[in-house]
Amino acid sequence: MICSQREGIMCKCLGCGAILQDADDSKIGYTKNINSDLCERCFRIRHYNEYKFVSADNGEFIKNLEKISKTDDLVLLVVDLFNISKCLSDIGKILKNKIILVLTKRDLLPKSCYDKNLISFFDDYNLNIIDSIIISSKKNYNFDDLYNKINKYKTSKNVYIVGYSNSGKSTMINKFLYNYSDSIQSITTSNLPSTTIDLINIKVNNSLTLIDTPGLIDKGDIINYIDSSTLKKIIPNKEIKPLTYQVKNSQIFIIDNICRVDASNTNLTFYVSNSLNIQRIYKDTDKFRECEKRTFNVKAHCDIVIQGLGFINFKKECNVDIYINDVSVFIRKELV
Repeated sequence: MICSQREGIMCKCLGCGAILQDADDSKIGYTKNINSDLCERCFRIRHYNEYKFVSADNGEFIKNLEKISKTDDLVLLVVDLFNISKCLSDIGKILKNKIILVLTKRDLLPKSCYDKNLISFFDDYNLNIIDSIIISSKKNYNFDDLYNKINKYKTSKNVYIVGYSNSGKSTMINKFLYNYSDSIQSITTSNLPSTTIDLINIKVNNSLTLIDTPGLIDKGDIINYIDSSTLKKIIPNKEIKPLTYQVKNSQIFIIDNICRVDASNTNLTFYVSNSLNIQRIYKDTDKFRECEKRTFNVKAHCDIVIQGLGFINFKKECNVDIYINDVSVFIRKELV
């Protein structure tokens, strides 16, 4: 049976937004008790940290953006500072609403980084940004300022939240509920993709309802190609301590049996989780030779991004080879 109404409310999982059903345990929204508030998947994520993979594509995300664009409601575009997609501007091609850019996970970047410099990094993106703010849900950083900005710019009680999968949308909403609402509702959070399945309306108070949307899937993100044990090492849970190397001649760096970086005659700094081991090798090796080789000419003061893993900052121009399969690797202007 698929539940359609319960006490006048669409019977969706309060954790991920999937419509609840008790007919097929292989499909999303399955629950043993149709009167539950959570689907079986969300229940097991919350209580046992067991993640059940859900196949998802970006078709529904695009449809949601198109629907949102037909309103004049305010949008919060949530971006993970540690994992900025190179395709971020694609959202602006569809979404014409006024946007507050919300940069999450400030606690992961070194305290030496200035917030104003991090915000100015996004000046070149083609987005209808009316204001920007940096937050940390973990540290409860800048939430009062964000709440005030929302109340300043919103055109109705509805405010949409969009962004890439795992950008911190659901964690941010839960902090909002904790700070500004008496509601006991919370959104299911996970480090794995496609945790949120469908739109979820979260009433903060009588004048503000946050509408969470499923995250856009970045097909080039390393999260799509690794196992759960590696994922725990890749995603940092505290402030990153950058590792800087002076490289003379040609040297090789192996990042925890995930990828290989070859560079010469430069200064470089790794911004990756400190749970990862970086091995420095001075002689040539056959390690990762079987992987796809990407060759880049990196200008001074630029980053090479390995999507989902982190980034490497270069202070001097050099040629760099990256050995890794499937994952998106690209050059950008330096973030920090």
